[in-house]
Amino acid sequence: MEVSEQTFHRWRNQYGGMKATEVKRLKELEQENARLKNLVADLSLDNMILKEAARPN
Repeated sequence: MEVSEQTFHRWRNQYGGMKATEVKRLKELEQENARLKNLVADLSLDNMILKEAARPN
């Protein structure tokens, strides 16, 4: 498979008892989580900019 032994053991420890469908669902959830984190970061930045703009000089 041309992966290092360390990579193989890490993968086996993380996914060893999971079925293929569970691994696929986990990957989907990780992608969705990353997308939502980016969305929250963007909204937080927008909120901060609006507060700064509404602040009296």
